Amino acid sequence: MACRRSVLGLLAATAALLAPGAAPAQTLKAVMHSDVKIVDPIWTTAYIVRNHGYMIYDTLFALDVDGAVKPQMVDTYTVSPDNLTYTFTLRDGLAWHDGKPVTAEDCVASIKRWSARDSLGQKLMTFVDGMTADDPKRFTVRLKAPTGLLLFGLAKPSSNVPFMMPKRVAETDPNQQISDFTGSGPFVMKTDEWKPSDRIVYTRFKDYKPRPEPASGLAGGKVVKLDRVEWLAVSDQQQAVNALLAGEIDLIEQPAYDLIPLLKDDPNVRLVDYNPLGLQYAMRPNHLIKPFDNPKARQALTYALNQTDFLQAVVGDPDYYKTCKALFVCGSPMATDKGMDGLLDSNFAKSKQLLKEAGYDGTPIVLLHSTDLQTLTNLGPVAKQLLEKGGFKVDMQSSDWQTVVSRRVRKDPADKGGWNLMNTSWVSADILNPVMSSFVNMSCDKAPFGWPCDAEMEKLRDDFAREVDPGKQKAIAEAVQTRWREVVPYVPLGQFYIPIAARKNITGILTAAAPVFWNVEKKK
Repeated sequence: MACRRSVLGLLAATAALLAPGAAPAQTLKAVMHSDVKIVDPIWTTAYIVRNHGYMIYDTLFALDVDGAVKPQMVDTYTVSPDNLTYTFTLRDGLAWHDGKPVTAEDCVASIKRWSARDSLGQKLMTFVDGMTADDPKRFTVRLKAPTGLLLFGLAKPSSNVPFMMPKRVAETDPNQQISDFTGSGPFVMKTDEWKPSDRIVYTRFKDYKPRPEPASGLAGGKVVKLDRVEWLAVSDQQQAVNALLAGEIDLIEQPAYDLIPLLKDDPNVRLVDYNPLGLQYAMRPNHLIKPFDNPKARQALTYALNQTDFLQAVVGDPDYYKTCKALFVCGSPMATDKGMDGLLDSNFAKSKQLLKEAGYDGTPIVLLHSTDLQTLTNLGPVAKQLLEKGGFKVDMQSSDWQTVVSRRVRKDPADKGGWNLMNTSWVSADILNPVMSSFVNMSCDKAPFGWPCDAEMEKLRDDFAREVDPGKQKAIAEAVQTRWREVVPYVPLGQFYIPIAARKNITGILTAAAPVFWNVEKKK
């Protein structure tokens, strides 16, 4: 009874998670890994915003469960004999949530906005000679040189995903957040019910026309079997688990590792390994300001840190993690240990030596620390401890994840609202090669937050984009990792896996790079 009262107290304290009266038919209540406060999936790479994007937007192409590129909003496409001209025709019946038809102009504008922010998109656009809307349903992309990036880029499965938006929305400055949330995806965002720190609500888009093929990965027919989906903002994992066990919610996207045994023991709950490639933890330095404007200070990170301490502190259970020094994740075609000898073994003496060579003056570095995501929370204290042993002074500044996401894009000095270091994670599907991996992008001001700059790394990424032979691509990936050792755009902190926890009556969860809610059914 005490557990039951605890759950009910939480529901009341968070503005009554259970709506008054009986829930509508086929309403699914989920606790996601974070609250939704930012809703522009192009402006940020935050995964909760990517997940939101998959609810209300659609994509031109998508990857199926085997990683093959499949048309999604596109019906047919043609490629010229010289592989320089691609012509795309949209499916019949595509409509925005406001009832207007999706047009080729919408798609061209959306590709432009996405490519301005996304690392793969930026590289793709160096190959693009022009894009034109030929008629309401057909558009053409002309290339300067052949590349395999075009279709793969338009099917990019994770942050940033090339979601299609109405032209009027897509013409928003890529550096500014959108304020119009009209999509053409399988769900509609209920803006009148969105209450940050409480819930965000989606309803089935009745005019959405799924593809005829079965759902597979992020591709195929997005058949919606739920009338309503509510993402509830519950930061206390114990209380979220109590609510799941009591049947008051239906799903937890990322249950706390120490509570997984409790979930395994309940016959009414099941764990779904929807993302078998897992994720990678990462530490990102800010290259614009001291001390990490000096490569020797960044190299010191690779000696001070080790992956095991992070993985044990956050995950704990070896069944759900592995040490992996490969930038492009263990188990993938581009995985390599090239250049990693002697690194990430907590050689504190070497770290201190490099800091001395860098001229580090002992000014505390600002480490951004997220406190409300169980998959990230323990990274900060471990980082602080290891860095201090390696010769750094650390000012760990704690806040919720959404504040970290908002702050990490600031270029101010660390003592004026900026930052020096932050920890995050990447879905493996985001970092399988040098072009996809945002944190290997070293294109200066065009690079993601952290803004690393290195012409040699960019040349290697160009070489990879032009190469089609897998063996030669692997050699380039090895060269990228060797160059990484010198310039250190980021530090990989290990690979981990986390299942979805759901009630047994929740079926149809797809194996994919992101948690999606089409094909999901709530059985009585």
